Amino acid sequence: MARVTVEDCIEKVDNRFELVLLAAHRARLISSGAPLTIDRDRDKNPVVALREIADETISPDDLKEDYIHSLQKHVDVDEPEAEQVPLIGNSGGDDNGVEFDRMTEEDLLRGLEGLVPPSDNHHDDDGD
Repeated sequence: MARVTVEDCIEKVDNRFELVLLAAHRARLISSGAPLTIDRDRDKNPVVALREIADETISPDDLKEDYIHSLQKHVDVDEPEAEQVPLIGNSGGDDNGVEFDRMTEEDLLRGLEGLVPPSDNHHDDDGD
């Protein structure tokens, strides 16, 4: 193939924008020393990349996956769940026999209604 055109490649990659991204990524890979899958024929790296895509010597899907992987800065790694850490108050001694009282919201409201606010007229017995 003497010349490569976008029409030759668009049959392999439907979206022209995606074609440009993939060809540019492949050209950068070639520049960094990746082996060629076709003869260079004095072509520059972008043309070689387009020819590889047009001749189907390199898979556009594999190239796309490699491009996505090259853009990832942070790779999520599944880490095991942390062990359950005991509460601070339970760290010393045997607290197995401790029980806590549970109070409903209604019990709390009834208790608050029964409270008497402190009087403002309360003074110490110092003669004031």
